[in-house]
Amino acid sequence: MSPTQVTHATAATHAAHSPAAELPARLVLLLAAGAGLAVASLYYSQPMLGVLGPDIGASDGAVGLVPTLTQLGYALGILLLAPLGDRYDRRRIILAKAAVLSVALLASGAASGIGLLLATSLAIGLAATMAQDIVPAAATLAPESHRGKVVGTVMTGLLLGILLSRVISGFVAEHFGWRIMFVIAAASIALIGLVAARGLPRFKPTTHLAYSALLGSLGSLWRKHGALRRATLSQGLLSIGFSAFWSTLAVMLHGAPFHLGSAAAGAFGLAGAAGALAAPLAGRLADRKGPELVTRLGAALTALSFAAMLFSPLLAPHARLWLIGASALGFDLGVQITLVAHQTIVYGWL
Repeated sequence: MSPTQVTHATAATHAAHSPAAELPARLVLLLAAGAGLAVASLYYSQPMLGVLGPDIGASDGAVGLVPTLTQLGYALGILLLAPLGDRYDRRRIILAKAAVLSVALLASGAASGIGLLLATSLAIGLAATMAQDIVPAAATLAPESHRGKVVGTVMTGLLLGILLSRVISGFVAEHFGWRIMFVIAAASIALIGLVAARGLPRFKPTTHLAYSALLGSLGSLWRKHGALRRATLSQGLLSIGFSAFWSTLAVMLHGAPFHLGSAAAGAFGLAGAAGALAAPLAGRLADRKGPELVTRLGAALTALSFAAMLFSPLLAPHARLWLIGASALGFDLGVQITLVAHQTIVYGWL
């Protein structure tokens, strides 16, 4: 599940309250950096799996569960923790999640076995949902005349976190070790937490519904809107494929016949830039031709990219790398444009 999916929805929900003055640039920068670094925590492990597994004596299958549990924790956090932002002071939630995320990242860096690493991966996913509190906080703080600009800036920070996290973690892991990457990540989140504690204002709750009632309202939406159910299920299946691809890529590149380091695996993350560039185009196409057509195109491109890799064993190693790179680009592009189309469908019904 992409971190952008719920962020836009919650930002729109909180768009009603707006102070008169323009937000200070340093506060906007804090929010953008916080969102980007929080969501980057979901992806740091992916390029490092090839060097991480042998170091802790874990099998390829067990190591592949690390990013899977991270994404699962993120999905559970969106479901179970994101509604708390309507009920409690969002500043306190952001600070609490920053503290938990820092500790979980440090514990991952100190893990000596796969058991602890899997547990901390789940915790990282849960706490990384602080990004889902930061963007709606920006929408709430921004004046109406500048809200689009502020939210767009914060979303740019979030997108940069997604795009650059794999590249940075692959480079750091290869040159300084995978444990150092987790320490750096923990320090960055701790710094964001300290700055947020000084610079982030308090937020008034927007509802006094009990937590159980907030969760119950999600069930009502699910039962009422068939389009919501279809969009959620189809994007969820695409996200499973997304996780499976990036969970196995680093391990495959690390072994024969490639013998490439984590930096090379991280470089494949630059394919995400294609998805970022195509998102506005997908949105305009959805407006003109309908989001259903865009979802079909994106799903077909994703399936075609997967299918193309079936021919990989027939090619020489050099040609296989080009095929994997092209498939990674097409795969990421397909997932991103279907996400945009599914968002359009959901927002049109809710």
